[in-house]
Amino acid sequence: MIHLIQRGLMFGNLFHIASPALIERYNRALKHLTNHETKLSEFHIDVSGYSPEIGDELDDHLYLNHAGVNRQFILLTTDQKSAPLLNAKFSTSREILKNFIIKNESQLFALTARDAVAGELVNSVYRVDSPVKLFDIRRVKIEADTTSGTVAEAQALANDVDRFMREEDAWFDDVLIADMISKAKRTGDVTRNPVRLDLMEFEQRNFWTAHFGGLYVFQGMDHPAVISSGSKAALGALPIKYVFDTKDRNQIAQFLEYNDLAEPIVKARGIDAAAIIRQKMDFIVIDTAQESGIDLTGATRRDIRALARRHAQDLPEEFHGLASLLRWAEEGGKWPCITSDHPAYFYSLRSADHADRDLVNMLLSQLSPKDVRQLFICHKELFYQLYATWDESKKSYVADFLEREYQVDKAGARKALFGHEAEMEQPTPAPKQSGPWGVSEKKIAAVGPWGAVRRK
Repeated sequence: MIHLIQRGLMFGNLFHIASPALIERYNRALKHLTNHETKLSEFHIDVSGYSPEIGDELDDHLYLNHAGVNRQFILLTTDQKSAPLLNAKFSTSREILKNFIIKNESQLFALTARDAVAGELVNSVYRVDSPVKLFDIRRVKIEADTTSGTVAEAQALANDVDRFMREEDAWFDDVLIADMISKAKRTGDVTRNPVRLDLMEFEQRNFWTAHFGGLYVFQGMDHPAVISSGSKAALGALPIKYVFDTKDRNQIAQFLEYNDLAEPIVKARGIDAAAIIRQKMDFIVIDTAQESGIDLTGATRRDIRALARRHAQDLPEEFHGLASLLRWAEEGGKWPCITSDHPAYFYSLRSADHADRDLVNMLLSQLSPKDVRQLFICHKELFYQLYATWDESKKSYVADFLEREYQVDKAGARKALFGHEAEMEQPTPAPKQSGPWGVSEKKIAAVGPWGAVRRK
């Protein structure tokens, strides 16, 4: 993984902790949450306060995420909101933490100036020992306070102030007044500077989880389903009607269509579809070159396309399917018939514009793993897992590409690949025009770009 680490593509954007004061605060929070302390003089933390160095020290990389549920967190600074989440067990966890920090940024800024804030993402499930337990996770609530209990004490002081103002004889209650003075010394004037955190709740109906080999759970859909990275038979009976695994290509295609979750790249607005398809084809060439033992060191795009010409007969169906789609997009060639059985099918899709688009793009990246750029952006856990199996030539090429084409402008790259523009009124298509799946535009409008499917 050295190529990725050196380029900031792995463990990148972590927050560096080297100040004795911050280390002391971190240890107070760590002791408070786990009864452990670190002896390290410097380390790095992610958005949740997890440190890979401390994980090595404790020989426990789940020291803030016991059993992979109810993730605990330590906040030393609001700057953690821009850090990644390592060892994620649920796809929703980073966004929940990020939104909590942003929502409470001014309060957290004040609290972390003197102490660490420790907390937990709480749901009603404490151990996921069977897939059925995942369906008991409906909402995630955040509980948080400083290690000295500043927020709770500030709330108690605010209640005392209300009581003091409300009760007629409060002026003569020496115990109440002394208690208020004592609390105010620790919390400050809560009437002028309230110390309060918005402890938010988040619905968790659609998510990916690393448990049980990786599951995509879509409960909040018109047509709900679970999609398993491994064999669906190993999951047993689940309280949901449809359970697929990644081999069920037709069923997954129907699921995406029924719920309006994906769209063809060539029909998406606001992107350069031809450029995206060309890059996907290049990645497929690179994958084939690795299998053939071809050295990719220093290879340019010109070299990659020269390889494609020389080894066209060895390239897989994914490449040829995308090539036919590219010919239509760039040259007005014949529209190809790419059904869900075709290996290029999921390479030709991206998520539509909806609340779960990151989750759908994550699923699509797993179904089109040779597109290493999309895999890195949308599903880092799987990217790192596959990266470890590549030869050094491919590792070096991919790391160089991601540093050059993605790392320098992450937001721009994401917008170019997954951005959405507002819909505009479209002219009426010619009645005989065909679509990229070999059917008329009129038929596409009727049954969707995936073609007719049989509903049970």
